Amino acid sequence: MKSLVVVASTIVILLHTAPVACSKANAHAHRLAATPETVVIGYFDSHANPALRIESGDIVDIDTLITSDPKELENHGLAAAQVQKSLRDVISRVTDKGPGDHILTGPIYVEGAKPGDVLEVRIRSVDLAIPYGYQACCESWTFVPKNCEEPKFRIITLDREHMTATPNPGIIIPLQPFFGVMGVAPPTKAGRISSNPPGPHGGNLDNRKLTAGTILYLPVNVEGALFEVGDGHAAQGDGETGGTALETSLRGQLQLIVRKNMHLRQPRAETPTAFITMGADSDLTASAKLAVQDMIDLLMEKASLSRSEANRIAGIAADLHISEVADEKVGAYMTIAKSVLRSLPRKRRANGNSSK
Repeated sequence: MKSLVVVASTIVILLHTAPVACSKANAHAHRLAATPETVVIGYFDSHANPALRIESGDIVDIDTLITSDPKELENHGLAAAQVQKSLRDVISRVTDKGPGDHILTGPIYVEGAKPGDVLEVRIRSVDLAIPYGYQACCESWTFVPKNCEEPKFRIITLDREHMTATPNPGIIIPLQPFFGVMGVAPPTKAGRISSNPPGPHGGNLDNRKLTAGTILYLPVNVEGALFEVGDGHAAQGDGETGGTALETSLRGQLQLIVRKNMHLRQPRAETPTAFITMGADSDLTASAKLAVQDMIDLLMEKASLSRSEANRIAGIAADLHISEVADEKVGAYMTIAKSVLRSLPRKRRANGNSSK
């Protein structure tokens, strides 16, 4: 049984979100460190024991760990003193592992979340927790396998002051940290599922747009939602074609809000300037169609557009991307600038109020 690890701050932070069902007037802050009692390895499961219980609207200051074995890091040149003790503890003590690879912090049980609701994940901050990461390739999960040559695993120093990495002389990579995995438990009938592929529950989305300041929306399948997060990335290109991103440990602040006024079939997201729809399937065309169809649905919901008109707007104003091709399923996403929607007529509810 996982122990309940909650360090509730006495600081009360006022919510600055629009009114939503099941959120409080005030949000409480919690601290959730990554320990053997507060992480799972490789799975999402509706029967998993919560590591933390919070109210809708609360904020969690959360740690995530680099997905690697300490011995592997040391074998590739990392000094033993630089390996996080929390990582050593998790790898040596967590024995209940799923079919996937990721070390995920959680699950977090959000009071009031029910199947059919949406969990709004406000990504308030994402910070580098350690001054290094790694990038690795393997023939089985590198998009063009012939390019995966030695060295297949390399430690890369992160410059946290300038937020850059220099993996090769003269090559400077800007760092934009984000959590590669954010998801909720699948429906109970699905049982325990792997953390490796993305899906309607979210999971291994590997969407580089989900940085600090963005919002992720996840369909809730079970009571409490059972949210998990991990797979920290310091940087990643669209597609994650090389095998992995620049993998690292992160610390972030997430605000979790239950939305009773939203109903989704698959994840969506929102940046300060754009709306994002997503799709995941083992076939690239199928995943792209899921993202495109949800963009059309979004346009129909947010403006007075017929299906045909929404299809036209998506075709000329929205951009289709590949998020990742490395994790059993291919991830696709589509973006549209909010400025486009601000120029469209607002859809009217039956009572005459504009929709949100």
